[in-house]
Amino acid sequence: MAAGTAVLDFGPWPGASMTSTVVPGQSAILATSQVSASVSLSLATTAHSIDEHRVEQLKVTAGAVVAGTGFTIYGECLNSLTYGEYTVDWVWA
Repeated sequence: MAAGTAVLDFGPWPGASMTSTVVPGQSAILATSQVSASVSLSLATTAHSIDEHRVEQLKVTAGAVVAGTGFTIYGECLNSLTYGEYTVDWVWA
């Protein structure tokens, strides 16, 4: 089991509706490992406060596990475009 944080970057204004980021360095992860991710409610970024992390309608999922390597986190803004970086918490087991 491992846990950590990553950053989803939707780019500069006006931003995008979808983005992804790779989480490398997971040498113990297996192809069958279950990975989950969620918007962090404890770590702000320079672009967005914790309150903005809370109210933005972001869908965050994780997948594309590569055994011994890592996985991908996907982010989607459900109501329009968003911009800048959001912190994401992740865990796998």
